[in-house]
Amino acid sequence: MKNGTDSFVSLGHWPSAGGFGFNTDILATNLINLSVVLGVLIFFGKGVLSDLLDNRKQRILNTIRNSDELREGAIQQLEKARARLRKVEIEAEQFRVNGYSEIEREKSNLINATYKTLEQLENYKNETIYFEQQRASTQVRQRIFQQALQGAIGTLNGCLNSELHLRTISANIGILGTMKEITD
Repeated sequence: MKNGTDSFVSLGHWPSAGGFGFNTDILATNLINLSVVLGVLIFFGKGVLSDLLDNRKQRILNTIRNSDELREGAIQQLEKARARLRKVEIEAEQFRVNGYSEIEREKSNLINATYKTLEQLENYKNETIYFEQQRASTQVRQRIFQQALQGAIGTLNGCLNSELHLRTISANIGILGTMKEITD
């Protein structure tokens, strides 16, 4: 077996004189093999490679078209959203302005209502003071009248004797009798 291996290895040392053998020069054999493989690939794979490249090109173009369409749709949606935002901002500003005017109107109404309430309370207070003054005045008059009446009764009782008392009663009875005759 050693002879078979030696002969195989020794083939690499033979000069190439038209015989078959292995070339152990790596650089020379790789270039030849590479050029043969590339030649075969180009010859047989040209159609397949061009079809693959065309398909890839079509997919890339379709992707670009789709992305352009999506970009246009996104731009349109963005413009619609901006328009809605402007509309909402305008409405918010109107609500804010209307809210402030409504607040001012409510504030004014509240102040006016408070002034009216205070005015009514002042009127009630004045009426109560007037009523209390009238009541106090009436009580004072009644008390003065009672004291005057008691003083008059005391004076009359002190001044009247029984004879004068009987004459006064007779005179009053006479007056009442005359009045009765006139009314009949």
